Amino acid sequence: MLKQWMKRLNNISIGYQLVVHFLLISILPSIGLGILIGYTVDNLIKKQVNDSTNQVISKVNETIEYYVGNVQKISYLVALNNDISNFFNQTETTKKSSDDEKESIRNYLRDFTMLYPEVAGILIANSNGDYLSNDMFARTYDPLTEEIWYEEAARKKGIFTLLGHPLSNNLEMKASYKPSELISAVRAIVDPLTKEVKGVVLIEMKARVIAETAKSVRLGKTGYLLIVDDSGQNIYSPTYPFTSQIEKPWLKGSYSGSFEDEVSGSVLQFIYRKSPFTNWTTVGVYSKQDFIFGIQNIQFYIISFIFIITALGITATAYLSTSISTRLRQLTRLMVTAERGDLTVRHGSDREDEIGLVGKSFNKMLMRMSTLIYLAEKQERKKREAELRALQEHIKPHFLYNTLDTIQWMARKREASDIAEMVESLSKLFRIGLSSGREIISVHDEVEHIRSYLKIQQIRYRDKLNFSIEFPEKLMQLRVLKLIMQPIVENAIYHGIKERRGLGTIKLSARQVGATLEIYIEDDGRGMEAEQVEKLQRKLDRPFTETETVESDAIKGGYGLMNIQARMRLTFGEQFGIQVESEFEKGTKVTIIHPVIYPHEENGKGTESLG
Repeated sequence: MLKQWMKRLNNISIGYQLVVHFLLISILPSIGLGILIGYTVDNLIKKQVNDSTNQVISKVNETIEYYVGNVQKISYLVALNNDISNFFNQTETTKKSSDDEKESIRNYLRDFTMLYPEVAGILIANSNGDYLSNDMFARTYDPLTEEIWYEEAARKKGIFTLLGHPLSNNLEMKASYKPSELISAVRAIVDPLTKEVKGVVLIEMKARVIAETAKSVRLGKTGYLLIVDDSGQNIYSPTYPFTSQIEKPWLKGSYSGSFEDEVSGSVLQFIYRKSPFTNWTTVGVYSKQDFIFGIQNIQFYIISFIFIITALGITATAYLSTSISTRLRQLTRLMVTAERGDLTVRHGSDREDEIGLVGKSFNKMLMRMSTLIYLAEKQERKKREAELRALQEHIKPHFLYNTLDTIQWMARKREASDIAEMVESLSKLFRIGLSSGREIISVHDEVEHIRSYLKIQQIRYRDKLNFSIEFPEKLMQLRVLKLIMQPIVENAIYHGIKERRGLGTIKLSARQVGATLEIYIEDDGRGMEAEQVEKLQRKLDRPFTETETVESDAIKGGYGLMNIQARMRLTFGEQFGIQVESEFEKGTKVTIIHPVIYPHEENGKGTESLG
C-alpha cells in the first residue's frame, strides 16, 4: 500500500511534490522533533563534555608524566655517578666509603632536590643494608633491604616503579612530610652480568605538584579530578569529593572510558583515562544536573524556531514550487524537440540558478553536438581524400619499379655492379613504398626501405654522408605506419648534413617504452634556431580544425613532416606523432611516437613482410 502511494506521489507534478513534502516535514517536527532534539542535544552535549574532559585529563596526565619523567631521569643519573657506583659495589669484605666520599654523595643528592622542586628527598641503599641520603634517615637499625619498597624494586629488576604514598614506617624525613604528601618511586641497580641487585634508589616525590596540577581543573560548576594508582589507592583527591573512593570494578580494567553512577541521590558522570607511563588513572567526576538547565533552554529555542520556520516555509514553498515546475516544463519541451532532431532550439533564460545553468549547459551541448557532427563529416572526408592521394602516388611507382628491375638485370649482365647496386636500392625503395596498397608494414620492411634510400643518397653524397641503423632485433616484427622515416631522413640530409662542412652522420635507433614505440632520427648537421624549432613544433601540434589544414601542408611539402603527423593522428589518435629537438650548429633529433602493434593485432590490414 505504501509502495503504491509513493509511486503515485512520484508521478505527480514536481510543484505538488514540493508542497506535499514540505507540509509533511513541517508537521512532523511539531509532533516528534521536540523529543528527538532533546535526546540529540543531550547526547551531543554529553559527547562534547566527555571530549573536553578527556582533553583536560590528557593534559593533566602529560603534566604528571613530565614530573614523573624528571624523577625517572634522576634515578638514572644517580646510578651513573662514580662514587655512588662504588657505594653500590661494596660488599661485607670490601673497604667502606670514607666520610668525605659519603659527604660528596650527599651533596650530589642534595643538588637534585634544589634543581627539581618536585623532589622531596633521595635515598640510596646497597645490598648490605647501608644507605646514604640527603634528607632521609632510618628510625631503627633494621636493614633497609627488608623494607617493602626495597623488595618491590628488587622484584622489578631495574625497572623504574611508582609505589604511591610511602609504604615504610622505618624512614623519616627531616622536613617531616606526612605520607599523604609524598609519592615513592624506586629503581633497583642490577649488575648487567650476574643480574644481581646491587642496591636501590628511592626518590620521594612531593604530592603537592600532582595536587596543584589536578585541583586547578573545574568540570562544570562542581566537578573535579581525582587520581588513583593501579591498586585503587588515591594519589590525589579534593577536600570535599562526591565520593571518597573509586572502586576498581568501576573502571572495568580498561585504558579509558566513562560511566554513570548514583551516589548519595545524585547522578554522577565519571570519565577516566589511564597513563601508560605512571599506571595512574585520572578520573573526572561531575554531576549531570550541572548541564540539564542548559539543555532545556536549547530545546525550547529549537522548538520555537521550528514552528516559525514551518509557518513561513509553507508560503515560500507554494511560490517556489510554481516557479520551478514552470521553468522545468519549458526546458523539458526544448529537450523533446532536440531529441526529435532539431538541434537549432535554444533555452532563452538568462538566470544564474541551477535551472538557468542547466539551460546554458543544454545550449552548449547542442552547439557542441552540431560542431562534432560537422567535424566528424569533415574529418572523414579528409581521410578519404588522403587515401585517394596516397593511391594516386602508389600508381606511379608501380611502372617505375618494373622498369628499374629490368635496368638492374641489364646492369648485372654487363657487370656494372655499382649501377646494379644503386638500381637495386632504388628498386627496393619503390617496392616497399608501393607495398601492394598496404598502410601498415613491419618495422623490418620500414628499416629496409630507409636503408635503401640512404644507400642511394650515400652514393650521391659519397664524401658528405655516413649513417648507422641500430634497431633491436626484437622490434623488427612489430608493425608501423608505412613511410614515416624517409621524409624525416630527407629533411636531415637536405637541411642538415648538406649545409655543414665535412662528413655528416645520420643515426637511426628505436626502443619500446610500455605500449609505445619510439623511433629516433638524429643528425649532426646545421640544426635550427630555437625560434624555428618552436614554430615548427607549434605547427605540428595544432589541431585539424584550423583554417590552414595539415593536408594542405602535406601537399606542399610532399611526404613531409606534416604529412606524417596527419597520417599518424588520423590513424592512431592525437597522442601520437612527431617531436622535434634541435640546436643550432649541433644537430637535430626527431622522435616518432608510434603505438606498439604486434603481428596478431593487425586486424586484417594486410601487413605481411615484403622481404
